[in-house]
Amino acid sequence: MAKILVIEDNESISSLICMNLSVVGYEVKPVFEGNAALEMIESGEHFDLAIVDIMLPGTDGFELMTPLGSRNIPVIYLTARNDIESKVRGLKGGAEDYIVKPFEVLELLVRIEKVLERRGNADLSITVDNLEILTDERIVKQDGRPLYLKPREFDFLVLLAKNKNVALSREKILAEVWGMDFMGETRTVDVHITQLRKKTGLNISSVPKVGYRLEERR
Repeated sequence: MAKILVIEDNESISSLICMNLSVVGYEVKPVFEGNAALEMIESGEHFDLAIVDIMLPGTDGFELMTPLGSRNIPVIYLTARNDIESKVRGLKGGAEDYIVKPFEVLELLVRIEKVLERRGNADLSITVDNLEILTDERIVKQDGRPLYLKPREFDFLVLLAKNKNVALSREKILAEVWGMDFMGETRTVDVHITQLRKKTGLNISSVPKVGYRLEERR
């Protein structure tokens, strides 16, 4: 799984980011100050991606772009700076993405996944309990044996598996699996979840008034 450097001086926000990244399986390392981040980058430690605030004590996020780029570490800026000049500077400076606070955790996870896919660092195999999901080949194996899923069921499973232990609303699931233009009812999600539970035996919990959460058994 990818290793992510989180450069954020607000400890509450850093903790929120790191907790959610860890829950879905990423390895994370938090840094709270720009100069300390610079030392970490220059140490040569490998990172697949960096989430960077701009307004940092010491070296700011813009100044960190050059050392990060020189080590081929892709950057997602996550900042309260919402002005167009900062966005243009960040993206023209080499950042892969620019997210403005406040932010949705699920959106951050999706954007991280997209950057890793573009950079060729996305996981092509996901393991959940006794299931192995080969995303590129669209194959699922249960205890080493092929498990047949319909195409839409496979898409549901991949979405849940990539967001293990994260509550997903029915609307979010529909938007990710069918697209934003889906015109049907959210009950469609319930039907597919029921089928996934029967076929896979996974612990897909209902989250009251929200949707569903795939809970990996320890």
